[in-house]
Amino acid sequence: MSDLVAYRLEDGVATLTLNNGKVNAFSHALIDAFNAALDRAEADKAIVIVTGQPGILSGGYDLKVMTAGPQQAKDLVAAGSTLARRMLAHPQPIIVACSGHAVAKGAFVLLSADYRIGVDGAFSIGLNEVQIGMTMHNVGITLARDRLTPMAFQRSVVCAEMFNPQGALGAGFLDQVVPAEQLMSSAMEVAQRFKKLNPGAHAATKLKVRRALLEALDAGIEADRVTGLG
Repeated sequence: MSDLVAYRLEDGVATLTLNNGKVNAFSHALIDAFNAALDRAEADKAIVIVTGQPGILSGGYDLKVMTAGPQQAKDLVAAGSTLARRMLAHPQPIIVACSGHAVAKGAFVLLSADYRIGVDGAFSIGLNEVQIGMTMHNVGITLARDRLTPMAFQRSVVCAEMFNPQGALGAGFLDQVVPAEQLMSSAMEVAQRFKKLNPGAHAATKLKVRRALLEALDAGIEADRVTGLG
């Protein structure tokens, strides 16, 4: 497995650890490695835990690519959106153990998972696209509208408000907040609970519940290919 995404399988649980520099930036290479790790987890029929480095899940897309030109930015966002769509439809449960900051694409990883655990502390979680001069893409709007509370959706997407972990819990980015030293043990506890689910029923129900969302994301991916990020 690529060094960008370490893969560890233990007792039916695959832990994917993102490791792409200081902020775990989402580049094409990281997205490819993430997809390869999901392929492997699917073959292993393993519940998935996604995590990052101490203090950060991800700071967002690779700025070198995003500032290289409109087409480069559009292509990278399309790849990231397709990954988010895949996570939402993944046959096994996906848990994100958010080890600190989760900004922009990092926050969208949270919104693409089945269960999200964050760590308590001085960390920022949210969507800063409008703050840094990006018009929010269609996929981002669709995903945030589905997973965030209505009030948090407006504050996050339109006003680029960042949340601390407790605020992110109330907004809908997280399902649980724990001390940092309990993050991975808490994620494993959730994974063990998910083992009690019937795999076929879980996968089929997930697709049924998210059918409208997945169809909207497919339309959004195509629209973003045409309109770009503005």
